[in-house]
Amino acid sequence: MIQIDDAGSGSLIGGTCIGIMRKETKEYYYDIIPIELYRDSAFSEKKYIEYVVTIVSNLFKKLNVTQSEEIQVCRGYMFDSLRKWLRENEYNYTNCKIDEPLQTIIEKTFEEYCLNLGLHRDYIRFNKYPFHFHTILKWVYADYDNRKKYCKTGWKSWKKYGNLETTVGSGLAMKDNILCLKCGNSIKKNARIKTITYTSNRKTTIILHENC
Repeated sequence: MIQIDDAGSGSLIGGTCIGIMRKETKEYYYDIIPIELYRDSAFSEKKYIEYVVTIVSNLFKKLNVTQSEEIQVCRGYMFDSLRKWLRENEYNYTNCKIDEPLQTIIEKTFEEYCLNLGLHRDYIRFNKYPFHFHTILKWVYADYDNRKKYCKTGWKSWKKYGNLETTVGSGLAMKDNILCLKCGNSIKKNARIKTITYTSNRKTTIILHENC
């Protein structure tokens, strides 16, 4: 049985991970929808959904998937174009909620992908919902000029919150081991700090090392 799932479609940063697995053997392959397809006209034309077909057709070749093999596809909208392609090519597929082990494996793949973009491991580890929009937005504003290139700028939420006015300040760290969202290292209590403050759905203050 072949299973197909995605991870990262709801994350402000990065493309979307599309993964497939042959459940019996645990053979697993994946690819990433390019972030460029989440920008400008490519996003409005939903090119990212069409690109799923390109990814899956290439991964099918790696796994030697046949028309007779049972295929389970995640019910999500990301696979709307893929379902049409599967029907046209007479693949034996059903829509369903994808279970383990693919679900956890593909989420881990997307997490590692974001770590390679520069997201800090401790920031993921200590946030209950690390890929929540406003959690990631805070990370972006900590180094805005270098990180906005990783964002899905076609989103309405980015158009609303992606170019906010910020205020830079300074002070002393009131707690120990605060995570600097620019370099990812801890800030000691009473250390000199730089702050970046903005208001999105609420007022937010980012704390950085003084020289970061």
